[in-house]
Amino acid sequence: MSDEPIPSTEADATGPDQEVILTALKAVKDPEIGINIVDLGLIYAVRNREGEVDVEMTLTTPACPAGPQILREATEVIESLQGVSKANVKLVMSPPWSPDRMSEDARDELGMF
Repeated sequence: MSDEPIPSTEADATGPDQEVILTALKAVKDPEIGINIVDLGLIYAVRNREGEVDVEMTLTTPACPAGPQILREATEVIESLQGVSKANVKLVMSPPWSPDRMSEDARDELGMF
């Protein structure tokens, strides 16, 4: 993933912090690529507002056929976390995703050096 931090508000006492949310989101994989959405660099922003989590994310392509499945799974994973009352997962296409956003682990797994 790029070196840019994911924007976040400070964690509050009524829900998980950004690290917990991102760790949970690693359970969601792009079924076509087999790599989790965090390491692919699809997560743009995470905000926790008193137990309601807002996530802005993208897809590798605007017409990704797995998009609805990925968004549904991301919502389910976040809402399964203790202290989360609701997950609002918003799909954004700006800035467009590029392989530069992938983590080093994802690049290694795909053989991109």
